[in-house]
Amino acid sequence: MKPHIHTLPNGLRVLILDTKSFPTLTMLLLVGAGSRYENEKNNGIAHFLEHMFYKGSKNYPDMEIISQEIEGMGGHWNAFTSKDYTGYFIKAATYHFPKMADILSDILLHPLLQTEEIEKEKGVIVEEINMYEDTPQRRIADIFENVMYEGSPLGYDIAGTKKTVTSFDRSTFVNYMESLYQPQNAVLVVAGGLSGTGDVLKTVEAKFSHWNRGKAAGYSAFEAKQSGPRFKVAKKQTEQAHFCVGFPTFGIADDRRPILKILATLMGGGASSRLFQEVREKRGLCYYISTGVEQYHDTGNIVTQSGVTKEADKVKEALRATMKEHTKLIKGQIKDTDIDRSKEMIKGRLLLSLEDSFNVAHYFGLKELHENIMETPEEVMKKIDKVTREDIVALAGEIFTHENLNFSIIGPFEKEALNIADLEF
Repeated sequence: MKPHIHTLPNGLRVLILDTKSFPTLTMLLLVGAGSRYENEKNNGIAHFLEHMFYKGSKNYPDMEIISQEIEGMGGHWNAFTSKDYTGYFIKAATYHFPKMADILSDILLHPLLQTEEIEKEKGVIVEEINMYEDTPQRRIADIFENVMYEGSPLGYDIAGTKKTVTSFDRSTFVNYMESLYQPQNAVLVVAGGLSGTGDVLKTVEAKFSHWNRGKAAGYSAFEAKQSGPRFKVAKKQTEQAHFCVGFPTFGIADDRRPILKILATLMGGGASSRLFQEVREKRGLCYYISTGVEQYHDTGNIVTQSGVTKEADKVKEALRATMKEHTKLIKGQIKDTDIDRSKEMIKGRLLLSLEDSFNVAHYFGLKELHENIMETPEEVMKKIDKVTREDIVALAGEIFTHENLNFSIIGPFEKEALNIADLEF
């Protein structure tokens, strides 16, 4: 599975991938814009702008018309903002491709950004921020990265703050668009069963070739300054405590990424993982616990998140059990069968995800946008297979150190009730 890649004269990279499967497709545009490109005054603008693109454009002047057009062809549409990229997509039956291209190009290249709509949407964004505050299972991940990347835009909340988002005016959006929404800073992917779409590239050229190229802004590289463990308690009256414990890793282009994926899967990837079995099944301390990896251009992290009982003693027990599993990996206490199972889980879930055209588009689009490479799933799986026990143990020893530990928790606690010393190896 490999897409055909074309670059338009304005620099827009176009990926076309015919899965030769069900006659539906996803049209996805990824832009190298996100909250790490913001500052203290405009924090939240990337996410707010994502909302505004669906509020009206030259040929589709309001959200009602846009939604009627897309849903009228049985389609699904959405957008998402991360710290270093933003995505916009429409998914529908293949024969609707020309209409999909017309809508997506118009809302992105000719947004109205009306002041009246901006003012109304401020209330929507504030309520979205309130929703996150009332969802500790989600909020704790933001707090963890606030701690991990303190002092850097990588530590900003993607949604911004109530103070920043309510201060924006039309010029805030225009300035941000002009600095990052450039064709050479974007990747357009068309993936799915493409039989019957006609000349896909010709349609794309007709809709996106007039996107004028300018100079795209960069970002401030993250400088790691951590010299000891970091610890944050967010006191909140909850029925369950949610914590994150993690460590800094490396950027997205590092050759050790396959090792890191296996390390995370061993720790907390699925019900067969060490942490799920130890903390939930054997001790009954939590409902969920999992380990994941986040990677940016210049840094990354591996983090375990869990929702546990809010009793302080039980929280400490869960933390000690979690850190004990880290220690076992450092010491090489790993069964070959566990390594093999983790490899198969990573490969299998990658393949299963690619049954969906959106996931296909997202996988290849992100590879092109962030890494400027076209690494196929088959190539990724080969790298996974090459990882050895020695690789895993060496990386665990390098990453899992007390001085690089970051810990955050939401619950009805005073900071003094939970001591960072409980997390020592």
